[in-house]
Amino acid sequence: MSFRGRFAPSPTGRLHLGNARSALLGWLQARAASGRFLLRVEDLDRSRCRPEYVDELMRDLEWLGLGWDEPPLFQSERDSVYRAALEQLEREDLVYPCFCTRAEIARAASAPHGLSDEGPRYPGTCARLSLAERTERARTRPPAYRFRAQPGEVHFEDGLQGTYAQDVSAAVGDFVVRRNDGVASYQLAVVVDDAATRITHVLRGDDLLSSTPRQLQLYTALGLSAPRFFHVPLVLGEDGKRLAKREGAFALAELRQRGLAAEPVLGLLAAWSGLGDGGPLGLDELVYRFRAGPLPRTPVVTRERAIIEALGLP
Repeated sequence: MSFRGRFAPSPTGRLHLGNARSALLGWLQARAASGRFLLRVEDLDRSRCRPEYVDELMRDLEWLGLGWDEPPLFQSERDSVYRAALEQLEREDLVYPCFCTRAEIARAASAPHGLSDEGPRYPGTCARLSLAERTERARTRPPAYRFRAQPGEVHFEDGLQGTYAQDVSAAVGDFVVRRNDGVASYQLAVVVDDAATRITHVLRGDDLLSSTPRQLQLYTALGLSAPRFFHVPLVLGEDGKRLAKREGAFALAELRQRGLAAEPVLGLLAAWSGLGDGGPLGLDELVYRFRAGPLPRTPVVTRERAIIEALGLP
């Protein structure tokens, strides 16, 4: 199958330099392979996603020259597809309704269970409820749905991080695939959408590395082929916080509005990725230079003053 990559931002804020680096690397990876690059807008969180952020991120990508090859896919328009996937898992008894609140899970979790990015390991409270118990609990609280995590380690070879293994059942427990408000979880939506759009390579931040074993279990359960993964270390500020999450971090829309050319920004993103020395660069040169091999395996730590100087800002 020919190369198909994607960039999948959540429009919960303005696109920042840390996000832009992931977009650039994904675009370069696709173009260097003479493949296709897709844009997916992960706008399932209706309370935080805003139309103006969608418009801004599209203008930002176009300003950098990072065009996409097919119409953008919006997750908010795909509820029926996610429900069909959930129904498939239900038929195979791989999911069950869960009525637990976060507070109840936290109280039930003991220290040896540890924490995952979803919080304390889920102890399986609702996994063995009878039909009568489920019916009774559903009268007072709509359920989320959890996937029955399969025991044993999930191994995969990441294109940047090397071999990664996790026992999902032991580390995370049964995990949510549909929230109690009826919205598909990130884990389910990303698997369904990447398969539907025939994505072959996923390049994303390494904060999502530990999510991959859960997604691989879902690929298997749904009978879908998984893409190859490349998890890129994040860009951090001196305080160790993600650049894209810092208050006052550099938003691309602000740089655009100040009349800055795209080439200095591309040059800075390239320098953070082992593809340049920090000077201005165009996309043609970056496609020529791109190789996954030189990409850093450890977080990039930068200073605000260094960014200002690299971009020639006052």
